[in-house]
Amino acid sequence: MMSRERVLRAIEFRRPDRLPISHAVLPAAQIKYGRALDEILAEFREDFGWDYLPDQPAAKFSPQYRQGLNRDDFGTVWRVEWMGICGIPVEWPIADLDRYAEYRWPPDFPAGPPAWRHYSGHMSGPDDRWYARGGWITTFEQLQQLRGMENALMDVALESPAFLRLLDDLVAFNLRWIDRWNGLDYDGLHFGDDWGTQHSLLVRPAAWRRLFKPRYAEMFRRVKAAGRHVWFHSDGFINEIFGDLIEIGADVINFQAAVVGFDWAARNVRGKVAVRTDIDRQSVLPFASPARVREEVRRTLEACGTSEGGLIACGEIGPDVPLENIRAMYEAFRDFRF
Repeated sequence: MMSRERVLRAIEFRRPDRLPISHAVLPAAQIKYGRALDEILAEFREDFGWDYLPDQPAAKFSPQYRQGLNRDDFGTVWRVEWMGICGIPVEWPIADLDRYAEYRWPPDFPAGPPAWRHYSGHMSGPDDRWYARGGWITTFEQLQQLRGMENALMDVALESPAFLRLLDDLVAFNLRWIDRWNGLDYDGLHFGDDWGTQHSLLVRPAAWRRLFKPRYAEMFRRVKAAGRHVWFHSDGFINEIFGDLIEIGADVINFQAAVVGFDWAARNVRGKVAVRTDIDRQSVLPFASPARVREEVRRTLEACGTSEGGLIACGEIGPDVPLENIRAMYEAFRDFRF
Protein backbone atom coordinates (compact mmCIF):
# COMPACT_ATOMS: atom_id res chain seq x y z
CA MET A 1 0.00 0.00 0.00
CA MET A 2 1.39 3.42 -0.94
CA SER A 3 1.93 5.86 1.92
CA ARG A 4 -0.73 8.33 0.79
CA GLU A 5 -3.41 5.66 0.64
CA ARG A 6 -2.28 4.32 4.03
CA VAL A 7 -2.74 7.73 5.66
CA LEU A 8 -6.08 8.38 3.97
CA ARG A 9 -7.38 5.01 5.14
CA ALA A 10 -6.18 5.67 8.69
CA ILE A 11 -7.87 9.08 8.87
CA GLU A 12 -11.11 7.75 7.39
CA PHE A 13 -11.19 4.49 9.43
CA ARG A 14 -10.85 2.28 6.36
CA ARG A 15 -8.37 -0.33 7.60
CA PRO A 16 -4.85 0.68 6.51
CA ASP A 17 -2.37 -2.14 6.05
CA ARG A 18 -0.36 -0.86 9.05
CA LEU A 19 -0.01 2.20 11.26
CA PRO A 20 1.16 5.23 9.28
CA ILE A 21 4.22 6.83 10.87
CA SER A 22 4.85 10.56 11.25
CA HIS A 23 8.25 11.85 12.36
CA ALA A 24 8.35 14.78 14.80
CA VAL A 25 12.00 15.54 15.51
CA LEU A 26 13.05 18.78 17.15
CA PRO A 27 15.98 20.44 15.38
CA ALA A 28 18.06 20.22 18.56
CA ALA A 29 17.76 16.42 18.54
CA GLN A 30 18.92 16.24 14.94
CA ILE A 31 21.89 18.46 15.77
CA LYS A 32 22.77 16.38 18.83
CA TYR A 33 22.49 12.89 17.33
CA GLY A 34 23.22 13.47 13.65
CA ARG A 35 23.85 10.31 11.66
CA ALA A 36 22.84 7.97 14.50
CA LEU A 37 19.33 9.43 14.51
CA ASP A 38 19.18 9.57 10.72
CA GLU A 39 19.80 5.82 10.61
CA ILE A 40 16.83 5.15 12.90
CA LEU A 41 14.57 7.46 10.92
CA ALA A 42 15.66 5.82 7.67
CA GLU A 43 14.83 2.39 9.08
CA PHE A 44 11.36 3.50 10.15
CA ARG A 45 10.39 5.66 7.19
CA GLU A 46 7.47 7.93 7.63
CA ASP A 47 4.43 8.26 5.38
CA PHE A 48 4.51 12.00 4.65
CA GLY A 49 7.65 12.33 2.57
CA TRP A 50 9.41 14.61 5.04
CA ASP A 51 12.45 12.42 5.46
CA TYR A 52 13.20 12.51 1.74
CA LEU A 53 13.78 16.26 1.87
CA PRO A 54 17.33 17.60 2.28
CA ASP A 55 18.49 18.82 5.66
CA GLN A 56 17.96 22.50 6.25
CA PRO A 57 21.10 24.36 7.37
CA ALA A 58 20.91 25.96 10.80
CA ALA A 59 21.42 29.38 9.23
CA LYS A 60 17.97 29.03 7.66
CA PHE A 61 16.12 28.01 10.82
CA SER A 62 13.06 30.12 11.51
CA PRO A 63 13.56 32.86 14.16
CA GLN A 64 11.91 30.71 16.84
CA TYR A 65 14.69 28.08 16.55
CA ARG A 66 17.80 30.13 15.71
CA GLN A 67 19.99 30.87 18.71
CA GLY A 68 20.08 34.47 19.89
CA LEU A 69 17.58 37.31 19.48
CA ASN A 70 15.61 37.14 16.24
CA ARG A 71 12.66 39.06 14.83
CA ASP A 72 10.02 37.16 12.86
CA ASP A 73 7.85 38.38 9.97
CA PHE A 74 5.15 39.60 12.36
CA GLY A 75 7.60 41.78 14.30
CA THR A 76 7.86 39.55 17.37
CA VAL A 77 11.35 39.21 18.86
CA TRP A 78 12.32 35.72 20.05
CA ARG A 79 15.05 34.81 22.51
CA VAL A 80 16.42 31.34 21.76
CA GLU A 81 18.80 29.94 24.36
CA TRP A 82 19.42 26.54 22.72
CA MET A 83 19.75 26.19 18.96
CA GLY A 84 16.89 24.06 17.70
CA ILE A 85 14.65 24.46 20.77
CA CYS A 86 11.77 26.89 20.33
CA GLY A 87 12.52 30.09 22.21
CA ILE A 88 10.22 32.58 23.90
CA PRO A 89 8.92 35.95 22.69
CA VAL A 90 10.47 38.89 24.53
CA GLU A 91 9.15 41.81 22.45
CA TRP A 92 5.61 42.00 21.08
CA PRO A 93 4.64 44.34 18.21
CA ILE A 94 1.14 45.09 19.56
CA ALA A 95 1.96 45.20 23.27
CA ASP A 96 0.03 48.48 23.35
CA LEU A 97 -3.39 47.76 21.87
CA ASP A 98 -4.11 51.50 21.68
CA ARG A 99 -1.46 51.69 18.94
CA TYR A 100 -2.83 48.80 16.90
CA ALA A 101 -3.75 51.14 14.03
CA GLU A 102 0.00 51.58 13.42
CA TYR A 103 0.60 47.84 12.99
CA ARG A 104 1.14 46.37 9.53
CA TRP A 105 0.50 42.68 8.90
CA PRO A 106 3.08 40.70 6.92
CA PRO A 107 2.24 41.28 3.25
CA ASP A 108 3.21 37.97 1.72
CA PHE A 109 2.44 34.30 2.10
CA PRO A 110 5.31 32.80 4.16
CA ALA A 111 7.78 31.03 1.87
CA GLY A 112 9.82 27.88 2.41
CA PRO A 113 9.66 25.06 4.93
CA PRO A 114 9.40 25.50 8.70
CA ALA A 115 12.33 25.29 11.09
CA TRP A 116 13.26 21.70 10.30
CA ARG A 117 12.40 19.05 7.77
CA HIS A 118 11.02 16.56 10.27
CA TYR A 119 8.97 18.79 12.51
CA SER A 120 5.63 19.96 11.11
CA GLY A 121 4.75 17.92 8.06
CA HIS A 122 5.37 17.37 4.37
CA MET A 123 5.61 20.73 2.61
CA SER A 124 7.53 19.90 -0.56
CA GLY A 125 4.60 19.99 -2.97
CA PRO A 126 2.47 17.40 -4.74
CA ASP A 127 3.58 13.77 -4.96
CA ASP A 128 1.09 10.92 -5.29
CA ARG A 129 3.23 8.63 -3.14
CA TRP A 130 2.89 10.71 0.03
CA TYR A 131 0.11 12.32 2.00
CA ALA A 132 1.00 16.03 1.79
CA ARG A 133 0.25 18.05 4.92
CA GLY A 134 0.92 21.78 4.83
CA GLY A 135 0.48 24.82 6.99
CA TRP A 136 1.00 25.52 10.65
CA ILE A 137 -1.77 27.99 11.31
CA THR A 138 -2.09 29.44 14.81
CA THR A 139 -4.59 31.83 16.34
CA PHE A 140 -4.27 31.89 20.14
CA GLU A 141 -0.51 31.41 20.01
CA GLN A 142 -0.12 34.09 17.34
CA LEU A 143 -2.19 36.36 19.53
CA GLN A 144 0.23 35.75 22.41
CA GLN A 145 3.16 36.50 20.12
CA LEU A 146 1.58 39.78 19.02
CA ARG A 147 0.38 40.95 22.43
CA GLY A 148 2.37 39.03 25.05
CA MET A 149 0.95 36.22 27.19
CA GLU A 150 -0.36 38.37 30.04
CA ASN A 151 -2.00 40.86 27.69
CA ALA A 152 -3.55 38.06 25.63
CA LEU A 153 -5.13 36.44 28.67
CA MET A 154 -6.45 39.80 29.86
CA ASP A 155 -7.87 40.38 26.37
CA VAL A 156 -9.82 37.13 26.62
CA ALA A 157 -11.08 38.09 30.06
CA LEU A 158 -12.16 41.62 29.12
CA GLU A 159 -13.33 41.08 25.50
CA SER A 160 -12.86 44.73 24.59
CA PRO A 161 -13.97 45.98 21.17
CA ALA A 162 -10.32 46.67 20.30
CA PHE A 163 -9.38 43.09 21.10
CA LEU A 164 -12.27 41.66 19.08
CA ARG A 165 -11.16 43.77 16.12
CA LEU A 166 -7.61 42.41 16.44
CA LEU A 167 -8.91 38.85 16.72
CA ASP A 168 -11.06 39.25 13.62
CA ASP A 169 -8.13 40.75 11.70
CA LEU A 170 -5.94 37.79 12.75
CA VAL A 171 -8.56 35.33 11.52
CA ALA A 172 -8.84 37.29 8.26
CA PHE A 173 -5.06 37.04 7.87
CA ASN A 174 -5.25 33.29 8.50
CA LEU A 175 -8.04 32.90 5.96
CA ARG A 176 -5.89 34.59 3.33
CA TRP A 177 -3.10 32.18 4.26
CA ILE A 178 -5.50 29.23 4.02
CA ASP A 179 -6.63 30.37 0.58
CA ARG A 180 -3.02 30.33 -0.59
CA TRP A 181 -2.47 26.85 0.82
CA ASN A 182 -5.70 25.69 -0.81
CA GLY A 183 -4.30 26.81 -4.13
CA LEU A 184 -1.55 24.21 -3.77
CA ASP A 185 -1.85 20.44 -4.00
CA TYR A 186 -2.12 19.34 -0.38
CA ASP A 187 -4.24 16.69 1.32
CA GLY A 188 -4.55 18.43 4.69
CA LEU A 189 -3.71 21.65 6.52
CA HIS A 190 -2.40 21.77 10.06
CA PHE A 191 -3.60 24.12 12.80
CA GLY A 192 -1.95 24.39 16.20
CA ASP A 193 -2.74 26.18 19.47
CA ASP A 194 -1.79 24.91 22.92
CA TRP A 195 -4.93 25.42 25.01
CA GLY A 196 -4.24 23.31 28.09
CA THR A 197 -2.24 23.48 31.26
CA GLN A 198 -1.44 20.26 33.07
CA HIS A 199 -4.89 20.16 34.72
CA SER A 200 -7.23 22.63 32.99
CA LEU A 201 -7.80 24.96 30.06
CA LEU A 202 -5.95 28.27 30.01
CA VAL A 203 -9.28 30.08 29.64
CA ARG A 204 -12.85 29.38 30.68
CA PRO A 205 -14.57 26.90 28.33
CA ALA A 206 -17.46 29.33 27.86
CA ALA A 207 -15.06 32.06 26.74
CA TRP A 208 -13.33 29.63 24.37
CA ARG A 209 -16.66 28.68 22.82
CA ARG A 210 -17.75 32.28 22.52
CA LEU A 211 -14.52 33.76 21.15
CA PHE A 212 -12.55 31.02 19.43
CA LYS A 213 -14.85 28.15 18.46
CA PRO A 214 -16.77 30.06 15.77
CA ARG A 215 -13.55 31.48 14.37
CA TYR A 216 -11.94 28.06 14.16
CA ALA A 217 -15.13 26.78 12.54
CA GLU A 218 -14.85 29.46 9.85
CA MET A 219 -11.24 28.51 9.13
CA PHE A 220 -11.98 24.79 9.14
CA ARG A 221 -14.88 25.29 6.72
CA ARG A 222 -12.54 26.99 4.28
CA VAL A 223 -10.18 24.02 4.38
CA LYS A 224 -12.87 21.36 4.11
CA ALA A 225 -14.63 23.18 1.26
CA ALA A 226 -11.41 22.70 -0.69
CA GLY A 227 -11.58 18.95 -0.04
CA ARG A 228 -8.76 18.83 2.51
CA HIS A 229 -8.49 17.36 5.98
CA VAL A 230 -8.17 19.56 9.06
CA TRP A 231 -5.35 18.61 11.45
CA PHE A 232 -5.28 20.23 14.88
CA HIS A 233 -2.58 20.18 17.56
CA SER A 234 -3.08 21.20 21.17
CA ASP A 235 -1.03 20.32 24.24
CA GLY A 236 -2.32 20.03 27.77
CA PHE A 237 -5.63 19.16 29.42
CA ILE A 238 -8.09 19.99 26.63
CA ASN A 239 -10.82 17.56 27.65
CA GLU A 240 -13.50 20.25 27.91
CA ILE A 241 -13.15 21.40 24.29
CA PHE A 242 -12.26 18.11 22.61
CA GLY A 243 -15.83 17.44 21.51
CA ASP A 244 -16.11 20.98 20.17
CA LEU A 245 -13.09 20.44 17.92
CA ILE A 246 -14.66 17.30 16.50
CA GLU A 247 -18.00 19.07 16.09
CA ILE A 248 -16.54 21.88 13.97
CA GLY A 249 -14.67 19.54 11.68
CA ALA A 250 -11.24 18.51 12.96
CA ASP A 251 -10.31 15.27 11.17
CA VAL A 252 -7.05 14.53 13.02
CA ILE A 253 -6.19 15.75 16.52
CA ASN A 254 -2.72 15.61 18.03
CA PHE A 255 -2.96 15.73 21.83
CA GLN A 256 -1.27 14.39 24.96
CA ALA A 257 -3.13 11.22 25.91
CA ALA A 258 -1.12 10.89 29.11
CA VAL A 259 -2.37 14.34 30.19
CA VAL A 260 -6.05 14.04 29.22
CA GLY A 261 -6.06 10.49 30.64
CA PHE A 262 -5.99 7.15 28.82
CA ASP A 263 -9.38 6.05 30.16
CA TRP A 264 -10.91 9.39 29.21
CA ALA A 265 -9.45 9.12 25.71
CA ALA A 266 -10.79 5.59 25.31
CA ARG A 267 -14.30 6.81 26.19
CA ASN A 268 -14.33 10.15 24.39
CA VAL A 269 -11.82 10.00 21.54
CA ARG A 270 -11.41 6.45 20.26
CA GLY A 271 -13.39 5.89 17.09
CA LYS A 272 -14.70 9.48 16.97
CA VAL A 273 -11.74 11.21 15.33
CA ALA A 274 -8.35 10.21 13.98
CA VAL A 275 -5.41 10.80 16.30
CA ARG A 276 -1.82 11.73 15.61
CA THR A 277 -0.35 10.30 18.79
CA ASP A 278 1.90 12.08 21.26
CA ILE A 279 3.86 9.61 23.37
CA ASP A 280 4.49 10.96 26.88
CA ARG A 281 7.47 13.32 26.47
CA GLN A 282 7.32 14.69 30.01
CA SER A 283 8.39 11.61 31.94
CA VAL A 284 8.48 8.51 29.72
CA LEU A 285 10.41 9.20 26.51
CA PRO A 286 13.26 11.12 28.18
CA PHE A 287 13.61 9.18 31.42
CA ALA A 288 12.04 5.70 31.27
CA SER A 289 13.52 2.41 30.10
CA PRO A 290 12.97 1.15 26.54
CA ALA A 291 10.58 -1.47 27.92
CA ARG A 292 8.56 1.28 29.62
CA VAL A 293 8.52 3.26 26.37
CA ARG A 294 7.08 0.28 24.51
CA GLU A 295 4.39 -0.10 27.18
CA GLU A 296 3.51 3.60 26.91
CA VAL A 297 3.17 3.28 23.16
CA ARG A 298 0.82 0.32 23.60
CA ARG A 299 -1.33 2.18 26.15
CA THR A 300 -1.55 5.24 23.91
CA LEU A 301 -2.46 3.34 20.76
CA GLU A 302 -5.07 1.20 22.50
CA ALA A 303 -6.69 4.27 24.08
CA CYS A 304 -6.79 6.33 20.88
CA GLY A 305 -7.38 4.01 17.93
CA THR A 306 -9.44 1.12 16.66
CA SER A 307 -8.86 -1.94 14.51
CA GLU A 308 -10.51 0.02 11.67
CA GLY A 309 -7.93 2.81 11.84
CA GLY A 310 -7.90 6.28 13.34
CA LEU A 311 -4.19 6.37 14.25
CA ILE A 312 -1.13 8.19 12.95
CA ALA A 313 1.82 6.91 14.99
CA CYS A 314 3.95 9.79 16.22
CA GLY A 315 6.06 10.78 19.20
CA GLU A 316 8.03 14.01 19.50
CA ILE A 317 11.79 13.52 19.77
CA GLY A 318 13.72 16.12 21.71
CA PRO A 319 17.43 16.18 22.56
CA ASP A 320 16.67 14.71 26.00
CA VAL A 321 15.31 11.44 24.53
CA PRO A 322 17.96 8.67 24.47
CA LEU A 323 18.55 6.93 21.15
CA GLU A 324 17.54 3.58 22.64
CA ASN A 325 14.16 5.03 23.59
CA ILE A 326 13.70 6.50 20.13
CA ARG A 327 14.30 3.08 18.62
CA ALA A 328 11.99 1.43 21.18
CA MET A 329 9.18 3.83 20.26
CA TYR A 330 9.44 3.12 16.54
CA GLU A 331 9.74 -0.61 17.09
CA ALA A 332 6.55 -0.49 19.15
CA PHE A 333 4.81 1.44 16.35
CA ARG A 334 5.93 -1.20 13.85
CA ASP A 335 4.94 -4.19 15.95
CA PHE A 336 1.57 -2.99 17.33
CA ARG A 337 -1.54 -4.92 16.40
CA PHE A 338 -5.07 -4.68 17.75
